[in-house]
Amino acid sequence: MRDPDPYKTDRDAMAVTTVPASRYRPSVLVVDDEPTILSLLVHQLGPEFEIFTACSSAQARSQLSAHPIDIIITDLNLPDGSGLAFLEWARQIHPRVARVLLSGTARLTDAVDAINRCQIHRLVLKPWRLDDLLITMRAVSRMIQLERSHEKLLEEYRGLLLDLEHRVTDRTRELEQKNQLLEKMALTDALTGVPNRRAVELIARKELLRRARINEPLALGLIDADHFKDINSAYLLVGGDHVLTWLGQTLQNTLRGTDAIGRIGGEEFMIVAPSTDMVGAHTLAERLRSTVERERTQFKGTSIGITISLGFAVVEADMMMSFDELRSAAAAALSDAKTQGRNRAIIRRLSAEAVPIG
Repeated sequence: MRDPDPYKTDRDAMAVTTVPASRYRPSVLVVDDEPTILSLLVHQLGPEFEIFTACSSAQARSQLSAHPIDIIITDLNLPDGSGLAFLEWARQIHPRVARVLLSGTARLTDAVDAINRCQIHRLVLKPWRLDDLLITMRAVSRMIQLERSHEKLLEEYRGLLLDLEHRVTDRTRELEQKNQLLEKMALTDALTGVPNRRAVELIARKELLRRARINEPLALGLIDADHFKDINSAYLLVGGDHVLTWLGQTLQNTLRGTDAIGRIGGEEFMIVAPSTDMVGAHTLAERLRSTVERERTQFKGTSIGITISLGFAVVEADMMMSFDELRSAAAAALSDAKTQGRNRAIIRRLSAEAVPIG
């Protein structure tokens, strides 16, 4: 049996109004055109919730724009429209705000619309009991706090994933750069900075395969610094290293963009010159020889000059040749240059009797 006054707060109901221990007070927008209902709801919900009021849907929309609202509790009938229409608008514009319908005249169709169209979280019937109202509002408050806590966790999780992706990307880029550096170091002569023996021989083998497809000539040259032991004796190992570094850079700077150079050991260098026939090899060899003879390097205040001997082997476009055969021919040409007095270039065209590849 109901109390004669349905809104009477008896001793037991007052006990229910004890505020739970929480630092957060959810905000509630109460919408009703009856001042007594607004005052009663403010009195009953005020101890646990931060209350905002409106007596029409227009005022309610203004309150929603002006304040962060967690829960809307609105009457079904408002002076400027249906409470259902207002709740449906709130669902579309402020989907994170919980919606509670308050009504004493709700029909079954209204309840269905409230659930389907407005997606209300609770329905409170007039007249209500205070303890039932508080239990309902507390449940809605816990629900939205859990939803927002879940959203916050998801946002933090997405942030962690994004940070992890950035870290993985940065680490991958760093590893790629280090791998490129290691690869370059593995193919670079540590003293002179030009490619090492492994690198230049790899270039030569690739050029031999390439020229086999496009039918072009190729020249391979070997260079040796003349009387380099005298440099080491006069300037010791540090001076010899300085001259070798200078020589490597001088040779590299004298080459064409398509040519390649590598230090293959001691004071010896190898040159790979694609698309280079006998005439081109003579021109290239003489340019290298004369440049080194003309230039000088400074070491501890002393001007040092050296000369070089060169041996080039040229395989013409209509011949197939292995790398070992080409290198042997260049080595023989270099030996002739040294025998004939050094500071000169010997160019050899490989004969048609050379054993074809395959």
